[in-house]
Amino acid sequence: MPLRQWLKSANFAIEGILHGAKTQRHLRYHFFTAAFVLFLSYILGITRIEFIIVSLAVILVISAEMLNSAVETVVDILSPEYSEKARTAKDIAAGAVLITAFGATVLGYIILFPYLKSIFTKGFSIARHSGEEIALISFILVMILVIITKSHFGKGHPLQGGMPSGHSALAFSVWVSITFLTANFLVSVLCFILAVWIALSRITVKAHSPWEVILGALMGAIVTFLLFRLFS
Repeated sequence: MPLRQWLKSANFAIEGILHGAKTQRHLRYHFFTAAFVLFLSYILGITRIEFIIVSLAVILVISAEMLNSAVETVVDILSPEYSEKARTAKDIAAGAVLITAFGATVLGYIILFPYLKSIFTKGFSIARHSGEEIALISFILVMILVIITKSHFGKGHPLQGGMPSGHSALAFSVWVSITFLTANFLVSVLCFILAVWIALSRITVKAHSPWEVILGALMGAIVTFLLFRLFS
């Protein structure tokens, strides 16, 4: 079926992300930096256009690092012994990452510096955001945390197995977001039941252990709850 084939392809793609995070130290640093920069941008209250620019810069850096890792792997396969051309190919790929990271740093400085500077003149304050914006950043940060955590434990597939359960984390993140957005008890209960059903399904199909599901649910719910309390 098309949906099943799409999920299988998505699993392979995310598997590549996790493998890169497990094996490439610099890629893990980029994920940590991405989470920090996005979180800082929300605290400082940059404009929507500025946030889009910062997000695109983050995406470009991570993508460049992953392509660099792919190039290095292919070169190692084609040229297992030392080759000057192989070294040149790796250096060029690494140079592409350096240029992208430098450009992203410059963009980040141009956008964030005025906000950081205002802290020293006007004092520190946490920007307020709409519920929809908080729900979005919560979903993104939970997803990044799942990737980082799975890369740390180094077990399981992205959509099947491993610590923690990504399905549970995202499902309970959505539940908390909907609870805050709707402020409706019935809607919250229905979404909670759906989140629990998704979590239990991961145990039923033996994709995760109960402990992995519980930790995933706690991660998604707690992170999202704290972000809503912080920014709303």
